[in-house]
Order: sequence, then C-alpha cells, then structure tokens
Amino acid sequence: MTAYEKYRHVAFARSGGVLTVTLNRPDALNASDELLHRELSWVFADIARDKETRAVVLTGAGKAFCAGGDLKHGLSMNTQQTDAMVEEGRKIILDILEVPQPIIAAVNGYAMGLGATLALFSDIVVAAEEAVFADTHVIAGYVAGDGGAAIWPLLVGMHNAKEFLMTGDRLTAEEAKELGLIRHVVRAADLLKVAHAKAERLATGPRMAIEGTKQTLNCLLRQAVDATLDYGLLREKQCMQVSEDCEEALSAFAEKRQPVFKGN
Repeated sequence: MTAYEKYRHVAFARSGGVLTVTLNRPDALNASDELLHRELSWVFADIARDKETRAVVLTGAGKAFCAGGDLKHGLSMNTQQTDAMVEEGRKIILDILEVPQPIIAAVNGYAMGLGATLALFSDIVVAAEEAVFADTHVIAGYVAGDGGAAIWPLLVGMHNAKEFLMTGDRLTAEEAKELGLIRHVVRAADLLKVAHAKAERLATGPRMAIEGTKQTLNCLLRQAVDATLDYGLLREKQCMQVSEDCEEALSAFAEKRQPVFKGN
C-alpha cells in the first residue's frame, strides 16, 4: 500500500515529477468534513516524504477549490471532535510549511476559510476568472485561527488583512490580483494547463536550489505562524466551545436564514 492509497477525499495523479493533489468532495464544494480535515492533516507530511515528487499542483474537484469547513459538521461536533480539529488544524499549517517541493494552487472556484488558507500558503497561486477568495471564519462565528492571521498581512498589509478577516468579505480573482493576494488569473479552460506548466518548469529545474530557496523564504512565514497560530487556534476553540454567536451562526447556516448575533 502506497502512502496515497489510504485517502478517500483526496485524489492523486502523477505525471513525471509533478503530483496533482485534488480535494475530492465536489458535491460539498470540497468543504472539509471530519474525514477530509483529518486527511489534510496527513497529506502534506506524506508529500514531503515523497522523493519521486518534485512539484505539486493542488486543486479541487468540480466547481470549487475548497469552500472551507463543513458548517453542518461544525454544529454537531462534541468536545473530543473539537479538540481533534484544532490539533489537526495546527498540523496542517505546520506541515505545509515543511513541504520542500514547490506547491502550485490551481484555484478553480470558491477558496473560502480553510480553502483560502490552503491556497495562500501554496507557493504560486493560479486562479480561474471565476475564483472567489475570502476568509469566512468570522461569518461562522469563529476566530480566523487556522493560518489566515499569519498569511493575509504578509500578502496585503495589516489594514487590508484586518478588514477582510474581521468581515469575511469576498474578493473576485481579479480583485485578489489587484490587491496582491495572488498573482495569476486565467480562463477556467486554461487553469490546469497553466498550473501544470509552472509545476513542470519547477520540477525540471535545479531541485536543491529551488527547494532551498522556498525553505529559506518559509523561514519568514514560519515566524508569522509561530507568532499567531497557537493563540489563534486557542481563541477559535473558545468560540466553538462557549460562544453563543458561533452556535447561532452555524444554526442559521443550517436553517438557511440570517443569523441574529447577541455579542456573546
């Protein structure tokens, strides 16, 4: 059994030194339920150990990259599940920083919440014109604790980051490009071709130099993660456990109505 055969909600395809990793819950817009979240906590460590892979394309099946967390699952989580999700969330971010191979995110639709974090922690982002970016944690009553507080200020500045993280406002692909959140916007029909071309270029380049350059740059990103991740996850966990506004946000989502927040 290879390292990738254990996955149910993540699919893998190899072409030479390029590994395509596809989040594979298309009927749920690749939102992370309990299983997908657990598999995300495994996958980056497995990639880092994969010596055959020299570059990665990360994308989503169907119409979305990843619509964030599955809020219906969030409403039903018990304390043990909450603890596990927080620990997995920490591992996802720390592990993605340790992947030596360059990761190209091919964002084919919604990249929301955790989905935005996964895309923005990639090394190159190529987005389809239809892609949408947002860190929507606060809309669900959560603190933006799973990496957004680290990566957004580095990409768009502190004031922009605060506004987007505290409101959950959305950005089109073109708006994200104009703001400096991403660099490449292409037609949907060309998305995977462009992403794979960039991955192939990196996969056939000087491996030690490319991976060493990435890991050197990630030292800066790791400082931001070290400063924010544990505190952010703690505050996010508190929202899950005791915030009435969080419970109201999740209930409103399940009931397809607007939430009424009380400030608790």
